[in-house]
Amino acid sequence: MNLNISDPESISLRGQLLLATPSLSDGTFDHSVIFLAEHNPKDGAVGAIINHPLGTTVGSLVSQLKQSPLANLPVLQGGPVGTEHLTFTVIYMDPKDGARLMPRISADAAEVLVGKKDHLVQAIVGHSAWTPGQLEDEIERNTWITLPPPQDILTHPHDLTLWKRLLSGISPYHALISQAPKNPMLN
Repeated sequence: MNLNISDPESISLRGQLLLATPSLSDGTFDHSVIFLAEHNPKDGAVGAIINHPLGTTVGSLVSQLKQSPLANLPVLQGGPVGTEHLTFTVIYMDPKDGARLMPRISADAAEVLVGKKDHLVQAIVGHSAWTPGQLEDEIERNTWITLPPPQDILTHPHDLTLWKRLLSGISPYHALISQAPKNPMLN
């Protein structure tokens, strides 16, 4: 996606997905899918990785929630910022705008929404953030691929397979990239 248009201040990627390109093969963003909750070039961007499960559940991390409807919810690594906080987010379908991310909702609100067909509640540790102009620069350097969330985003497993599924659906070229081994030198 080329962001050099005549009025860069009018660009907003809010509600879009960011797919990490294979150039981000190390660290937090390896094969990540980020849902952007907020974005504008003047203020920067905030989002959460939605496909990196940490292998634990809310109930095992928060004793007060062991008997809650949230107890068995997998915990995801949302990004490198604010990793000392567990927050709840909701991906939902807005009839007018398609898929949206509602960041940082209370545990009480999450309990009400968990299991509803038109909402996907996620437990997230940390988040991802960019300073003004940083994300646009990274996109220009082909670090991220932007993509509108598919209509069936709520039904996809939100694990490491999500990156490959979304990337392979863009084009035959992207499908080929999605099948590449992590380290081609080992082949």
